[in-house]
Amino acid sequence: MIEIIERYNKIDNEAKELSVKKVTLVAISKSFSLNFIKPLIDFGHLHYGENKIQETFVKWSEIISKKINLQLHMVGKLQSNKVSEAINLFSYIHSLDNEKLAFRLSEKEKEYGKRLKYFIQINIADENQKSGISKMQASDFIHFCINELKLNVVGLMCIPPFNIDPSKYFNHLKQIADQEKLSELSMGMSNDYKIAIQSGSTFIRIGSAIFGKRD
Repeated sequence: MIEIIERYNKIDNEAKELSVKKVTLVAISKSFSLNFIKPLIDFGHLHYGENKIQETFVKWSEIISKKINLQLHMVGKLQSNKVSEAINLFSYIHSLDNEKLAFRLSEKEKEYGKRLKYFIQINIADENQKSGISKMQASDFIHFCINELKLNVVGLMCIPPFNIDPSKYFNHLKQIADQEKLSELSMGMSNDYKIAIQSGSTFIRIGSAIFGKRD
C-alpha cells in the first residue's frame, strides 16, 4: 500500500514540474476495491474516476455521504437511461458526447437541483470504434450544450489512438478548446500523461500507474 502513495506522489510531482497550470490528477479507481484505494483516500486525495454506475454506487455511496469534498468523475460512456443515478453520484462527467444525453442531463439537473461539471468528448482521430462528437460537429454541440441547455461545460476530453504518438491529437484538442474559450482539458492516461501535460492538459486520468495492473 505504501507503493500506491509513492507512485501517486511521483506523478503529482511530475505534473507540477511539467505545467505552470494546476493539473488535477484523477485516480482511476474502477474495478479496484475500496479497501485497496483507501490508503490514497486517507492520504487526502479527493478525485477518483469510475466507469460503471452500479459499481460506483456500491463502492462510494457511504464514503460520499461522510466526505463531502470527495469528487467522483464519470470517465466511461454514460447511457442516457443511467443519468438519474449519475447525477447523484458524480461531480464531473468526462464523456458528454451526444444530444440525447445532453438533454437528459439538463432535465435531471433541474429535477434534482444539481450542477455538475462536464467535459465534451471529441472523437479526435475519427475512429469508428470510439465515442465522441466529431471534430466537424464539435463547435455546434459545445454551443448547444452551453447556450441552449445551460450545462456547465468546463472543457474537452479525448482518447487518442493507441500505440501512436498522441502529441498531434492532444495539440488539436487544445486548439479546439482555445477556439471555444474552454479552459480545461481532460487528456492523458498512465501511458501518455507527460505528453498530455506538455500539450496543455489540466486533468489527467491515471489508473495503473498508481494502483498497478487490474486483474
